[in-house]
Amino acid sequence: MAINIDIQRICPLSDSPSDADIQLWVKTALDQRESCAELSIRIVNKSESAALNHQYRGKQGATNVLSFPFDAVIPVPLPIPILGDVVICAPVVSKEASQQGKIPQAHWAHMVIHGVLHLLGYDHVEDEQAQIMEQLETDILLSLGYPAPYTEIHE
Repeated sequence: MAINIDIQRICPLSDSPSDADIQLWVKTALDQRESCAELSIRIVNKSESAALNHQYRGKQGATNVLSFPFDAVIPVPLPIPILGDVVICAPVVSKEASQQGKIPQAHWAHMVIHGVLHLLGYDHVEDEQAQIMEQLETDILLSLGYPAPYTEIHE
């Protein structure tokens, strides 16, 4: 499988995952869906996330993950395997993991997988789409040995 992943760390935190973990999560999300692809994973701070969230979604504040599927402006004669970019806000992901009582590594895996699935065209705007995407995320995370991401954690 020829998967090229450009990992950019603008805001590294102590609990952020290794490049090897990110590559594993991306490749697992792409397994049997894409055999040849290029994408970027950019780990950012709150200010960059907030600026992108406002510019592209019209929403205020930082968010955990944003996905930007590649869309060629001009027709390309041969298909190119560029999927797009996933932008993950490290402080938001860390805070969410703590607030939700989740293992940071598991929440990071979920955010990477969630973002990659958006690049593949999955969405969660409508209930039926959300059920499909959430089940796929759950299946992928369980296959990696992480807990299901959408279950409530009670202490």
